[in-house]
Amino acid sequence: MSYYLDTSAVVAALVAEPHSPAVLAWLEAIEPGTVFISDWSHTEVASALSLKVRTGALTLELRAAAANAWHAMHRSNFPTLAVLPQHFETAARFTSQPDLGLRAGDALHVAIAREGGHRLVTLDREMADAALQLGVPVERI
Repeated sequence: MSYYLDTSAVVAALVAEPHSPAVLAWLEAIEPGTVFISDWSHTEVASALSLKVRTGALTLELRAAAANAWHAMHRSNFPTLAVLPQHFETAARFTSQPDLGLRAGDALHVAIAREGGHRLVTLDREMADAALQLGVPVERI
């Protein structure tokens, strides 16, 4: 079985959040080489960490430490999937369904997981519900 890690789970592994212990325990228990990220993950992680600085949840120093941890973590633990034109096309189809409530970035994650046959790992309940409606299996942590 393979997994696709959404940004919400990545950030919880990098900075102290309510779900951090569960995410870290899951990552430690999972078989190495079975958890994937995408090129898009890098942009979203950088954005999420900067948002935490803007909202006062992180200092610049803690943001830098989390970013360094992310670079070390993804290089050694997570194979990176390329984002392909078909992923954007699939994500556009998903966002064209208003009842799903998917934002563009989340739709792209769901599309990548679906196209690769991976279980989606996310802490975002709405995203998980939409993924399930689209036939994408979800790993709840």
